[in-house]
Amino acid sequence: MFILVTGGSGSGKSEYAENRAVELSRPENQMLYYIATMVPYDQESHQRIARHQAMRRDKHFVTREQYTGLRQLCLPGNGVALLECMSNLAANEIYRPEGAKEKAVEEIWAGIEALLEKCRHLVVVTNEIFSDGILYEEETRRYQQVLGEINSRMARRADQVVEVVYGIPVVHKGEQGEKQL
Repeated sequence: MFILVTGGSGSGKSEYAENRAVELSRPENQMLYYIATMVPYDQESHQRIARHQAMRRDKHFVTREQYTGLRQLCLPGNGVALLECMSNLAANEIYRPEGAKEKAVEEIWAGIEALLEKCRHLVVVTNEIFSDGILYEEETRRYQQVLGEINSRMARRADQVVEVVYGIPVVHKGEQGEKQL
């Protein structure tokens, strides 16, 4: 199963996605992988990473840091992977020296397809950054275009698309999980 989880900043999407991944791993006691995409570059990013690590501390995830080149990620077994988050991965592929630059969409999509082959279930977290009504400069609009294209492709390919609003999951595609998380 491929689940796309979206929402605004602070919406509860990360907690929801983690709980869904754990739920998917339970029937066959599958390995849980957390694919971290945020490059720790300042005090705020280190604090955010520490907060996310604390949230998943007792959930038994094996963390893999993968800032670019998602398709090269090796995951042993056929477990459940949680990619957190697509917004960071897109920025890394566009702006980091080792990133794919103008081929970011193709590189990221190849990585998603590779993960779908390697995992029994994939949960991807992304951000809703398109509804603030602000007109941004060209570079930011380019980032939004890349993230929008990836989000659209994932939504079409996903079995389930969930938007988390104020901690409430709203299912836009597919059926709700077995229980409210």
